[in-house]
Amino acid sequence: MAVSADPLVLDFVEWIARAPRSHAEVVATWRTSCPRLTVWEDAADLGYVTRQAIAGVGLFIIVTDAGARLLRDNGRVAR
Repeated sequence: MAVSADPLVLDFVEWIARAPRSHAEVVATWRTSCPRLTVWEDAADLGYVTRQAIAGVGLFIIVTDAGARLLRDNGRVAR
C-alpha cells in the first residue's frame, strides 16, 4: 500500500538514494529562497534522510531505512 507523500519529497529521497550526496551538493542543488518549499527539511523531519559525517571525507546526506521503505512503498527503487 502506498504511503501518501509529497511528490517533491519522494523525488528528493529518490535522488539521495541514487548516489552518495555531499552536504554541499545537496545544498547547491535543492536550495530555495521560498519559505513554503521545504523539501529537504520535510524529508529530514519525517526521518527519510539524515546527515552522516564520514571521517576525512566530509558531511553526507543519506537515506534512512524509513526513506528506503517510503521509496519501495511508492514504487520507486532505493539503490
